[in-house]
Amino acid sequence: MSTHTQAPAAIALSKAAAEKKYPAKMPRHGNAGAYRRIVIGLLALAVLAPVGLIVYQSFLTAAFFSPRAKFGFDAYQYVFTDKNFYRALGTTAIFSFGMVAISVPLGGLLAFLITRTDIKGKRLLEILVLVPMFISSIVLAFGYTVSVGPTGFVSLFIRGLVGFVPWNIYSLPGMILIAGLSHVPHVYLYVSAAMRNLPSDLEEAARTTGASIWQVSRDVTLPMVLPALIFAAALNILLGFETFGIPLVLGDPNGIMVLTTYIYKLTTLFGTPTYQLMAVVAVVLILITLPLVWMQRKLLRNARKYAAMGGKGARVATLKLGTSGQVIALSIIGFWLFVSVALPIGGIAVRAFVDAWGEGVNLLDQLTFTNFDRMLEVPSLVRGIVNTVLLSVVGGAAAVAIYLMVGLAGHRNWGLSNTVLDYIVLLPRALPGLVVGLAFFWVFLFVPLLTPLRPTLVSLFVAYLVVGLSYGLRLLQGTLIQVAPELEESARTTGATIGRTWKDVVIPIIRPGLAGAWALIMIIFLREYATGVYLMGAGTEVIGSLMVSLLQTGAMNTIAALSLISIVLTGAGLALALRLGAKIHD
Repeated sequence: MSTHTQAPAAIALSKAAAEKKYPAKMPRHGNAGAYRRIVIGLLALAVLAPVGLIVYQSFLTAAFFSPRAKFGFDAYQYVFTDKNFYRALGTTAIFSFGMVAISVPLGGLLAFLITRTDIKGKRLLEILVLVPMFISSIVLAFGYTVSVGPTGFVSLFIRGLVGFVPWNIYSLPGMILIAGLSHVPHVYLYVSAAMRNLPSDLEEAARTTGASIWQVSRDVTLPMVLPALIFAAALNILLGFETFGIPLVLGDPNGIMVLTTYIYKLTTLFGTPTYQLMAVVAVVLILITLPLVWMQRKLLRNARKYAAMGGKGARVATLKLGTSGQVIALSIIGFWLFVSVALPIGGIAVRAFVDAWGEGVNLLDQLTFTNFDRMLEVPSLVRGIVNTVLLSVVGGAAAVAIYLMVGLAGHRNWGLSNTVLDYIVLLPRALPGLVVGLAFFWVFLFVPLLTPLRPTLVSLFVAYLVVGLSYGLRLLQGTLIQVAPELEESARTTGATIGRTWKDVVIPIIRPGLAGAWALIMIIFLREYATGVYLMGAGTEVIGSLMVSLLQTGAMNTIAALSLISIVLTGAGLALALRLGAKIHD
């Protein structure tokens, strides 16, 4: 994702300002090295402290704050002899690879149709295709429940036509299908970025020899974007191991567990929190996902090199689909949008405004605002909405400032410290949001200075900050790299310190991009749900974690109302991001 581009006028103005502001002197490096060390140290503390506490807790026989806790391997022995753990591990693997088998081919096809052909409505489609990525997975899962679940609106309609419902979303294949469809945007994002940089000469040559558009995509385009496809596959495997909302909503009713829901079930396995068992499973997850994160870094580096070699200075032209091709392409994308966007969001929209539904029920007779009225009568739900907005708007702005400081520490830095910084930033990607929230819950219990902050939004903000670290930093790095190196060199050669160069040259140029990054990070904070599950208490409720707790009570009316509010807030955030100039594709 990118956020803005620098205007030539801004570059010229900044260069002139730099030359005017600083008289000719010898360049001074200032204390950039010290700044980088401080940033890396603080970042390492924020990221490694919760990870270290998880590992420490896994080797104790009770909660770390319990006087009965002592060093031992009892927790590992219990987990590694529990059949449910191996069942959850196997299910997680099947779920993740099944999700990839659906999302990668479909995401690659959509990327080809939108970026390499003359398909109609391209500008609108580029936005619509990414919509599922910005909606919380627990909201999407609930949307599928009320639309195509056993008593969903669409299911009841189909049953009336053919006498039965030909699908079951409360099954492992149903979970895989829904997760695969909802993760198509993650594949599209990276593959479309690679495709935009490819030369079209080979594709056009294949077309002149009589190859169809589909043969061109298979035999010419596919081999050139293979690194991006492999990277997207690795990313989706990682996301599959982290997924919590879809398995919780669709798998839990039939006893289907993945590792994240297995951790959640361990919370009160013996009537009291079994933190040591949860920590063991979290360690297993880290050991599984860390190699995937390392692989991602390697693949991304190679994919960028490949794209630069293939696309630099190349002529890019779109392939002509023709009338029949347009119909087929638009039908494919339209059907995916219907299943992945219209069904869940439409189901939530209908369910939020009715107080009853089922066979023989006329929905028009059940239209009401009661669900929202009742919701607004519950103080914790109102606080949840307010807290969500505060964390997204104010917390998102603070996160941009912090991510910018981290980004500047690695800006134009190709040394060992940048490699260390890179791996620290990527480490949270190996942790599901549920585990990060649990780890910070322990941190705020363990550190006396932080204990008073645990029942406040500060604890949630810190956890959100770490969860969104790699994504937010990627946004800021994409903005920083647009600053021409000669502008900074001009200021440095006239005597400015590196800090002064950042303050007077770099930041003024990227300011529009910072606004777009804020809007996108705001959306990420809006959709976050798993991180707040263990940090939620009186005063720290947010929409996502409230929905998780309400699922246990079956309060479908309230969940529907909260889901719709979440979608509206996300839509407003996306509109603001576009208005501020953010580009939601690479």
